Parts: sequence; C-alpha cells; structure tokens
Amino acid sequence: MTPTVQVGSILIEERPRIMQFLGLKSEIYSGQWSVVQGFDGFALDRKIHAAGWSFFFMVGEVKVMFLGRPGAAKMRNAVRRILAKLRPQSFNCLEVTGIVEKRFWGVRYATVSAHARHIQRSCYLETARVRRASQLDSELANG
Repeated sequence: MTPTVQVGSILIEERPRIMQFLGLKSEIYSGQWSVVQGFDGFALDRKIHAAGWSFFFMVGEVKVMFLGRPGAAKMRNAVRRILAKLRPQSFNCLEVTGIVEKRFWGVRYATVSAHARHIQRSCYLETARVRRASQLDSELANG
C-alpha cells in the first residue's frame, strides 16, 4: 500500500547516504521519491541541523490543479506533475504545503501546492549543476 500525502508531508529522493546518516525511515511513493515517515518539515529541519547539515526551503511555490476530489490517485498524479516541474532544479526534497478543495459553478476542483527543499552538508546552497552531478552520482550508486 502506498503512503498518503497530506499537508506537511516531506518527499525525499532516494539517496541511501542521506537516509542512513540521518536515520530516516521512508515509504516508496513514486519512482525514486519516498515519503519521510514520522517527520514534518519543522521536525526534520531540527534533526538535520542537529546533524550539522542544512535543510533549505525554496521560496517559489509550485501549484497544480485538478478536477474532482483529492483521492489517492489524483494526489499521486498531482505530486508527479509538481516533481516534473521541479526536476530541472535538481532539489532532493519536496514539502507539500497546501491541499485546497473548492467549487466553481458546481464543479469540484483541488489545488495542491508545494515547495522544493534541499538537504546538503554545506550551509551555502549548491548550484543546480552541482546538485545535478550529486543526483547522478546517487543514481549510479543505486544501480
């Protein structure tokens, strides 16, 4: 069974080194992305900073809208669309910051919003090129 995503959920790209070092547990969500269990953004931030690493919060919010109620399949599709939008920036985490249901002329729709997050050792955010190289290294290590 796949985990449910709700406001405050953190998705992390599968990187065994980070997961082992921080002692995080996760459940596979979609492709190489997993939902971190037992932590919201604030708690995970405290854990990462206690380990001497940095957990960046990117200001630009990414939103995706879909028709109907936010069921598991529609939420998964929405999160995949958000991840696709953020893929070129090569961030390794995503925090779901909003799920809002509305109606317009009797038609239900929902908006899912999220912010990119990034875990790394340095307190200075790496460039997209360095993040991409790190991402490729972890993909090669995973096989």
